[in-house]
Amino acid sequence: MIRRLLFPVDFSMVSEHAMGNCIPKFFSTGVAEELVLIHVVDTTALPDIMDEYRREVKEKLENVASEFKDMGINVIDTVVRIGTPSLEIARVADEKNVDLIYMPSKGENLLRHAIIGTTASNVARVARKPVLFVKYEWDKAKRSVKCFWDARRVFDRPLIALGLGTCSGHIIDTVKSLFEDYVREATLFHVVDYGKHDELENNVKKATEQLECYSKQLKFVCDVEVVAGIASDEIIQESVVRGSTLIVLGKKSRSRIKELLMGSTAESVVRNSVLPVMLVPCH
Repeated sequence: MIRRLLFPVDFSMVSEHAMGNCIPKFFSTGVAEELVLIHVVDTTALPDIMDEYRREVKEKLENVASEFKDMGINVIDTVVRIGTPSLEIARVADEKNVDLIYMPSKGENLLRHAIIGTTASNVARVARKPVLFVKYEWDKAKRSVKCFWDARRVFDRPLIALGLGTCSGHIIDTVKSLFEDYVREATLFHVVDYGKHDELENNVKKATEQLECYSKQLKFVCDVEVVAGIASDEIIQESVVRGSTLIVLGKKSRSRIKELLMGSTAESVVRNSVLPVMLVPCH
């Protein structure tokens, strides 16, 4: 179970939508107990108005907390920080010992309608806590924000992508500790993107055996699937085919230079999937 959830608030349209629609539904399932709200005042703000602006933001954040409390949500703290948003979000997540960061993530056509969406990829890089990225888009017809998921069903049918390295056991433990009781059925998934062509069949066989071992550690029904291809593409495609409600995968620590040069499977999935994506950091 998620004991404590951290929700960054930037008062954008995406943030307002999540506060009014998704967070209350998420808590209504009983999957989470406590909520911490954070707003980060970016360091680009003018120094001479910083203190006044910080007081105003704190008051606005307290008003949000009051609204959540009226809905029966246990808001235990409101935090206002000054600095780089992604770094402060990650830092507060550690300080408050949260179990999960709930991070709104913009779609391509929300570029001008969301502030916090531009912070999501940076949080993915620096956070030491699991992060749940939720994709939102701009509905031109209704002129409002829409999301691609049902906050009450996010853990129903997760696709759990395992690389079968040292991170895999940590991902399984995270699933068990955070939301195992809320899963109806799941898919354990691995992509073979390594080895020579004549080793493919043997690699698939070995990976399947490892996934089956992991499936025995979970108390919900699991399908096991191993395919060959480009990891990020196959993960997204499989999640669609199976009607998954969530993608779970690990994120290994890598230098910023390597991420710029090589990209990252995790970041590619977060960027391109319309489903919620939970990144589990593996340090």
